[in-house]
Amino acid sequence: MIKVMIVDDHDLVRVGIKRLLRDVKDIEVVAEADDGEHAVQLARTVEPDVLLMDINMPGMGGIEACKRIDRSLPDSKIIALTVHADEPYPTRLLKAGASGYLTKGTGVDEMVTAIRQVNVGQRYISARIAQEMALRPYQNPEKAALMSGLSEREVQVMMMITSGDKVSTISNSLCLSPKTVNSYRYRLFDKLGVDNDVKLTHLAIRHGIIDPAIL
Repeated sequence: MIKVMIVDDHDLVRVGIKRLLRDVKDIEVVAEADDGEHAVQLARTVEPDVLLMDINMPGMGGIEACKRIDRSLPDSKIIALTVHADEPYPTRLLKAGASGYLTKGTGVDEMVTAIRQVNVGQRYISARIAQEMALRPYQNPEKAALMSGLSEREVQVMMMITSGDKVSTISNSLCLSPKTVNSYRYRLFDKLGVDNDVKLTHLAIRHGIIDPAIL
């Protein structure tokens, strides 16, 4: 039996995945966590075979949780399960120790295949993600260069700022103080050569990091 742990800050997502896997005879969901810190602590207790890990969660994000679990529980395999299909997320997670990468639009059959493959020591990356990674050097190298210098938390803060979220909203969502959020903002400004949120948003649009159609 493959012991699976689900890590996602949305109850509905965890419940949905658990229901999808309920009738798979060789897979059992043994634990659930709603943030990265909880995932690290719980994983050390239940020692799951495979973790399905979201990236963006309040507090400790999925990338940092992935790194810590990979260091302390090398036999537990991690599959990133997220809405983010574009680079640099897949590369960041795989470098952090993940064995697989799926989007939340993945069907149950592919999810089961991924769980079984990583459980026996193989990697699993969905075809769309693999194509994106293979073509990355030839598609928008400016975007790749821009994002490579940012930390996971800086990327989170940037995406929320450029989506129009206020500092108070970002603070509540990421469980950070407003002062810390502003520190990330100014660090982003310094790294990217801008001096306000509007310029940051224009830069993100220009480099294809965000789609102006959904703003």
